[in-house]
Amino acid sequence: MKAMRYFLLLLLFIFHSTNSTTYSQTTKPTKEHTLELVRQSTRLMLADKNEESLIMARKALEYSILINNNELIANSYNTIAANFDEITEFEKAFFYYKKGLFYAEKTNNDKLKNWLNNNIGNIYCFDKKEYSKGIAYYKKSLIYSAKAKDTTQLVFTKLNITWAYFDIGAFDKGLPYLQYINKYHPKFGNELTEVAINMLNGMYSSYVNDNAKAEAYFKKGIEVGQSGDEKSDLSFTHLEYSKFLSKNKEFEKAYQNLKIYNKLTTELNDEEKLKKANLVGINLQIDEYKREIDNIESKYKTKEQSLLDEQTKNKRLSVIIISTLLIFIILFYFFFQNNKLKQKNSIKDIQSTIQLNIINANINGQEFERKKIASFLHDNISALLSSADMHLSVLNAKSETKSEELIKTKSILRDAHDKIRDLSHELLPSLLARFGLYFALHDLCEKNSNSSIHFEYICIEENTKRYHEDFELKMYFIITELLNNIIKHSNATHAKLKLAEIENILYIHITDNGQGFDTKKFMIIEGFGLNQIRARIKNMHGKISINSAMDSGTSISIKAPITFK
Repeated sequence: MKAMRYFLLLLLFIFHSTNSTTYSQTTKPTKEHTLELVRQSTRLMLADKNEESLIMARKALEYSILINNNELIANSYNTIAANFDEITEFEKAFFYYKKGLFYAEKTNNDKLKNWLNNNIGNIYCFDKKEYSKGIAYYKKSLIYSAKAKDTTQLVFTKLNITWAYFDIGAFDKGLPYLQYINKYHPKFGNELTEVAINMLNGMYSSYVNDNAKAEAYFKKGIEVGQSGDEKSDLSFTHLEYSKFLSKNKEFEKAYQNLKIYNKLTTELNDEEKLKKANLVGINLQIDEYKREIDNIESKYKTKEQSLLDEQTKNKRLSVIIISTLLIFIILFYFFFQNNKLKQKNSIKDIQSTIQLNIINANINGQEFERKKIASFLHDNISALLSSADMHLSVLNAKSETKSEELIKTKSILRDAHDKIRDLSHELLPSLLARFGLYFALHDLCEKNSNSSIHFEYICIEENTKRYHEDFELKMYFIITELLNNIIKHSNATHAKLKLAEIENILYIHITDNGQGFDTKKFMIIEGFGLNQIRARIKNMHGKISINSAMDSGTSISIKAPITFK
């Protein structure tokens, strides 16, 4: 296991060496300068100069934070963690590996993410003995190794996974990984892991009871380990070989291998103690070092927060400016559209006023001509016909013989006189002129009533009440037009006319039980008649409302300011 950690640190050193430039003597924290500090820190660690390495790594971290380079920050944390890993301060190593992974995940450096996940997996499996968590990190490491197309690292991580599964007795789960490293280790492996591979093959062979193969693998692993300097993996090989021998009841050999394991473990522990003794300064300053590292990060976070606050402030200002501009544009647009609409409505109002004036002028002209013609017929033509009839009567009385021609002429004159009188009354009803609006409307309802339709007249005012002649004439012909519409179009059997004067306003309400019509289309249905009525009412400063629905009858209400004499 120690060999695998050393191998990973060596890979880290090679990576930094191949990705750094010549060391700059300047103290300016550039990316190149900071990368050189990380490389030097790794080199010092590999030379077992952990104290110097940590000091250099701390400086590299400070520079990395100053230039805000996540990749260099992650590399610096990884080197710091690896130093603590070397001096068996696994909790601190674990803490800084996790910090390194946090920043590495913000980069596109798959190799760096691979190393950090693998290192965290090592601590979970072989120090904390939390195998499920460790294996999960190993598998993340495999993903990044595959993305980086790093077969060497794939072999190395799969060896760790195999060992972890075998440690918890999950040999079937570890087998695919063992088969992979057996296939690719000769080409992509390293002599530092050869002892461990032979040990793992021996463990699996023992599990499947292939004792001959197990014996051969364990012996080869011990042979390779004895010829090299790898005591850690060699000690574990003797331990697993001892278990194999004990399983096969070779207790004496098992005891001998167990003694060798204990001896190697004691030597390794003594070496660790000696190493720690040589690092008294670090041991005394570890907590202080951690506080300094945390202080560096805290300063960075404070600075970063200040920058974020400034950015937030600038964003808010930008949002306010843009929002204000947008509001101004929107308001200007609505102002422009409102003015445009006002102009459009003004044009419509002018057109409507012109049309209304034309209609009213036409109506007023018609009423004037109606009165003029009625007056001419009554005062002139009717009088002349009466005079002619009188002269013929005198002539007929003086004549001794009755002339048939005179009699016929007199009859024709009387017919002409009656028709002219009727036409005169139609143009200007005599009842309206003599007795007023209410009397004339009452008579109109009676005359229009028949077996098909009945017009009911309701009025609380006296029939003899009079208003201005023009007002009475206009209201009479408006109501006449509405009643004619009922007769022509409604198919009603009953209609009602209500009249009331309230506070100098004449209220008119006309209803029928006819077929009704669509009020949205009434102008099309009824033609120019209702348009004229609306124009007359509006010209009198009155109001008219029409409510109707198909098969529900019609209701018309009119309010007209009264013009008195």
